[in-house]
Amino acid sequence: MIKIVITGSNGLLGQSLVNLLLKDKEKYAVFGFSRGKNRSGRNDFNFTSIDITKKDELQSKLHAIKPDFIVNTAAMTQVDACENNKEACDVLNVEVVKWITDVAANLNMHIIHISTDFIFDGIKGFYKETDIPNPLSYYGLSKLKSEEILQNSKVTFTILRTILVYGKVFDMSRTNIVLWVKQMLEEGKEITVVNDQYRMPTYVEDLALACKLVIDNKVQGVFNISSDTLLSILDIAHQIAETFHLDKKLIKPISTSELNQTAIRPPKTGFDLTKSKSILNFKPSPFKEDLQRFKETLI
Repeated sequence: MIKIVITGSNGLLGQSLVNLLLKDKEKYAVFGFSRGKNRSGRNDFNFTSIDITKKDELQSKLHAIKPDFIVNTAAMTQVDACENNKEACDVLNVEVVKWITDVAANLNMHIIHISTDFIFDGIKGFYKETDIPNPLSYYGLSKLKSEEILQNSKVTFTILRTILVYGKVFDMSRTNIVLWVKQMLEEGKEITVVNDQYRMPTYVEDLALACKLVIDNKVQGVFNISSDTLLSILDIAHQIAETFHLDKKLIKPISTSELNQTAIRPPKTGFDLTKSKSILNFKPSPFKEDLQRFKETLI
């Protein structure tokens, strides 16, 4: 049995990965760490209600389990909230990674860590794993610091960088781009969507599968995971409207400068996926195809 701890197991990726791994219960022993009650809608795995920002509690639980892998999906990802509360951002996004790394060094545990396109400044786009980071926001900086902790350590690690993750799980504490656009348009509400930021959205099922590919093949290093389509966020909203047969006329464009967001966003990210395709055997598809797959899960 491969023992796997998933931090943030109540989150979108956390629940998706729990569901994927539990399709093969003879191969994987799954341990979920999250705050509050288990929100996954299933009780066939080991769930621990834990505040992982408490160092001693986190480390003692990991020492007790002695997992082969830990998938660190827990993070403070609200970009403006990180800018406004740098201390909380540092604890969850940086300190927790240090504490996990310390345990991994003792237990010979493989860390799979989720990172972000926001470590880049978004000037050139289509970033390779080897491109030089230059974060514009405190969130991006915190995720870069967490990557550096792993890269400067002697532990076995894999970093999966991803972009604008969407999907749906049993009990969600927050929404995402696809569900938000869908809900607003279904309710007949006008929305303003930024037209000069470009992203490659990531279907959560693909990100969960990438985690599983790392586990199954014990792959190490840094990998980019996303769809293969670079679109403006406005175009993303239009494709959502088309897929769900909703009224595109309710979507109004707005520029970044008009938005007055607290944290600066990179204008154009997107990934070069060559390495993930060749080494991880990751198979990205166009956003439109991913959306259709997602729609079929909702029917």
